[in-house]
Amino acid sequence: MLNRRELVGAGVALTVATPSLAAKGADRFVRRAGTHFTVGGKPCHYAGANMWYGAWLGADAAYGDRARLRRELDTLAAMGVTNLRVLASSEDSPLLHAVSPAMHDKQGRYNQALLGGLDYLLAEMAKRNMRAVLYLTNFWEWSGGMMTYLSYVNGGHYINNGDPAHPWPEFPDAVAAFYHTPAAMALFRKHVHVMVGRTNSVTRVAYADDPTIMAWQLGNEPRPGGSDRVGLPNLPAFHAWVQSSARLIKTLAPHQLVCTGSEGLKGSLEREEIVKATHAIPEIDYLTCHVWPLNWDWVNAADLVSTEASGAAKITAYVDAHIRIANDLGKPLVIEEFGYPRDGGSYDAHATTAFKDRFYRQIYGAVEANVAIGGPIAGTNFWAWSGEGRPAHADYRFVPGDTSWLGDPPHEPQGWYSVFDSNLTTIAVIREHAATLAGVIGAKAMA
Repeated sequence: MLNRRELVGAGVALTVATPSLAAKGADRFVRRAGTHFTVGGKPCHYAGANMWYGAWLGADAAYGDRARLRRELDTLAAMGVTNLRVLASSEDSPLLHAVSPAMHDKQGRYNQALLGGLDYLLAEMAKRNMRAVLYLTNFWEWSGGMMTYLSYVNGGHYINNGDPAHPWPEFPDAVAAFYHTPAAMALFRKHVHVMVGRTNSVTRVAYADDPTIMAWQLGNEPRPGGSDRVGLPNLPAFHAWVQSSARLIKTLAPHQLVCTGSEGLKGSLEREEIVKATHAIPEIDYLTCHVWPLNWDWVNAADLVSTEASGAAKITAYVDAHIRIANDLGKPLVIEEFGYPRDGGSYDAHATTAFKDRFYRQIYGAVEANVAIGGPIAGTNFWAWSGEGRPAHADYRFVPGDTSWLGDPPHEPQGWYSVFDSNLTTIAVIREHAATLAGVIGAKAMA
């Protein structure tokens, strides 16, 4: 058996893990075969990134920068990144930290520059043999999301996440009303029709016929609620929304995959039976898992030296739990969000990243080991690529009108979880993982 160093040096082409978009007909699309992804009947695994702001950067507008977008994609491709998870919706919102400009408003009027930006992104990704996962709304406030849809139909009522007058878990419990508010869900479904039914203005290819789009996600981190008190009674409505939305997408785009965008256990009231029930729905093709050790108080950014080891043990247990669930469901697993602070909790693009790099190696090591034994992990998307972007303000906060797009959304400190182009050690870890993953797949194919 080849060891890690031998696999990296084996010279197996990355296209082994990510078959070409130039294949014929339906064979160009990513398919699910049990616990694996395939393209043209061949195994498909990927090293990916989150780049939520791709449509904004790709817009032919004052806030866009297509030259930077092309450079970012070139850099990512050189690292071996072949999959990007991208925001495909934002609602014009009264919420405090919602991104602006938005993709559409209450009346269903669309920002054509942003739609064109997404078209341009997909066209450029196709040139580089990359695939996209597009999410269609957000449980959280930073892109408008479900709370904004509720405000559209309830007379303008909303609460802000993090408002001291509405302590946790009031915000997620309030958002959960979305699933049993037919008028709000109808607006969401209209957006699904617009996006999944769109034709790319650059390539003239219908989105539903574009193999660049690997999958549609119902949303970013949808939850049944924030507490047992609300979430448990809400499960029937939540699962009905999951199934009806996934079925709609499957009707509109039968060649493309559908998933929830869930965090996994943390987004399922910490109950394995809820993860299983949600992802056992036939129209859901694969399971997703997000890993946030700092957000979940598994580590302390100010004392990573003392808390790293205990955090690492929890990370291992969390990933292992989702591998077990994926095996039980007979579906693939993607670790599609994972992030870690810089040394000392700094947001600076030039701060050292020794702890972050070890965290990435832990995630990637688990993936490589699982892929080597034929397990269900099919890919990863680290959070998040910021590349050339830099925080625009000394306090690292996003201000409406900023155009230095970063992977950290508007509600978070700019630089918190970013991978900048200056983070050479982190980039080296990602590049090594992509090459190792290609080598594992290549070695299995030749066995």
